[in-house]
Amino acid sequence: MLQRIWLFFILSAFIACLYQFVILGNATSFSEVMGAVNSMAKLSVEIAIGLVGVLAFWLGMFEIAERSSLISKLSRLVEPFLRRLMPDIPPSHPAIGSITMNMSANVLGLDNAATPFGIKAMQDMQSLNPLKDTLSNPQILFLVLNTSSVTLFPIAVFLYRAEQGAAQPTDVFIPILLATSASTLVGLLVTCWVQRINVFNHVVLLYLAGIFSVLAAVILYFGQLSAALLAEQSSLVANFLLLSFIVVVLLAGWRKKLDCYELFIQGAKKGFELAISLIPYLIAMLFAIGMLRASGLLDLVMDGVAFVATLVGLDPRFVDGIPNALMKPLSGSGARAMMIETMQHHGADSFAGRLASILQGSTETTFYVLAVYLGAVGIKHSRHAVACCLTADLAGIVTAIAVTYWFFG
Repeated sequence: MLQRIWLFFILSAFIACLYQFVILGNATSFSEVMGAVNSMAKLSVEIAIGLVGVLAFWLGMFEIAERSSLISKLSRLVEPFLRRLMPDIPPSHPAIGSITMNMSANVLGLDNAATPFGIKAMQDMQSLNPLKDTLSNPQILFLVLNTSSVTLFPIAVFLYRAEQGAAQPTDVFIPILLATSASTLVGLLVTCWVQRINVFNHVVLLYLAGIFSVLAAVILYFGQLSAALLAEQSSLVANFLLLSFIVVVLLAGWRKKLDCYELFIQGAKKGFELAISLIPYLIAMLFAIGMLRASGLLDLVMDGVAFVATLVGLDPRFVDGIPNALMKPLSGSGARAMMIETMQHHGADSFAGRLASILQGSTETTFYVLAVYLGAVGIKHSRHAVACCLTADLAGIVTAIAVTYWFFG
């Protein structure tokens, strides 16, 4: 599936260039696309190098946490839930602990910690995978939960809205949580349906009820705070938990009389090697995305959507957010740039500005996540992962549009 999508991106970009040259007379289309290819190749290396320190640090800490049995203790909290969603993972397997750490970091919006934990989870699940070049069912469900992950504190969106002059930068807080929750729930249900997993098991339902109760409490409390106070308190909570985890890991290692320094070095070496090995996978995906964007195909699609919406009598205001919706699964930086441009052009408190902000926080950058995580374990065949991830993205996008009309009319 991933190979077909990759080829589709490249061929679509080439056809779009031909259209611009032959029909529109744009002689620069080919040079623009090739410029994007070179730019994305350079960006891929920069991303991988930027990951070196982060991966080295967190995999070093994870090595200590794992050897001190701390991760296995934490995993017991969610093991009943994950065991029913991922029955192919045996009880007390290290994968459960690394999945737990990744999901916790994602919820808190700690991207720097979430990615190393996610890569470790993929590696742990790969040890159980009978087909080393093909994603297993647990790996697919894990990827879907990552690309649709609920983030309680989308601080970056608030900060960009404040920079663009929004009167209440956090007025999109609750709509974002509703959109990203819908994305996660739909992704979970669709993947479980494809994999024939019973999500109506009483244990699963109990955990889901607890998760959404916490989510509701967060909405009720943080939804009332000002932008400055929300940013301050959420940042305080996230960083306190992160620093506390580091201290607890080191104390647990000391209590077990482990050589924490040496274990950290061993884990950090793995992080360094892993970051370098990701470069080919990042280049392959990012240059295809860069071609697609530079070819002007996204603009053509947006114009087509606007035409159809007007033709069937729909309110066409949502069309201004379509560039964000289309770009978000492909490129995080591209979607962020489009969000800022939309707010600059229409105003941060306009319908389009708020919609772009909600779309930005509704889902993750699907193809970047797939490139990094599949590259980390050398997977070539993604099976139904892409389809399930994009279904979750679609649910998040549709919900984002719906709640924008609901809250901001």
